[in-house]
Amino acid sequence: MVSRREALLDAAITVLGEGGMHALTHRAVDAAARLPAGSTSNHFRTRDALLNAVVERFAARERAIWEQLALRRYPTTPAELAETLTAAAHEATGPHRTLTLARYAILVESGIHPSLRAQLLTTGSGVNAWFMNWLRVAGSTDPDRDAPLIMNHWTGLVLHELAIPDPAFDPSAQILALVTTVISASSSQVPR
Repeated sequence: MVSRREALLDAAITVLGEGGMHALTHRAVDAAARLPAGSTSNHFRTRDALLNAVVERFAARERAIWEQLALRRYPTTPAELAETLTAAAHEATGPHRTLTLARYAILVESGIHPSLRAQLLTTGSGVNAWFMNWLRVAGSTDPDRDAPLIMNHWTGLVLHELAIPDPAFDPSAQILALVTTVISASSSQVPR
């Protein structure tokens, strides 16, 4: 069962994902949660407190999505890793579109608020650890180099799909080409 605090934060994520950063107000969250006026401010006295709590909640929700993905798939080859990333892109732009839009709004805001940036780095560390492990298992000999190459492309691909939705969205070919190329380049650099 979701607590009142979590319900408020989920409503805040919806407000953020549907209306952007300017729409995130205590009053808008109260309305989205269908709770009496003042409910949000009782839990989060300031907008900054609300935003910091939203980052924690959205990180927990994203982590749960990645955990479900990890339970269904354990990529052991570059092709399987590409399939997993393609599935994650479809999840992020489909059923979890609002959550993903909220993440991008928060990412942009973190460019202005360093405290959010630090919080995002901390909350994202678990997902990053899984991805680094997946890279190693799939054959990367230099995950520190390969992870940003692949995930920055994936992030941009998802952002583009969110901004300009394509009903035929299928990033599988480009993700496969990228993952295969990056991992094979990593493997070829191993000293013999």
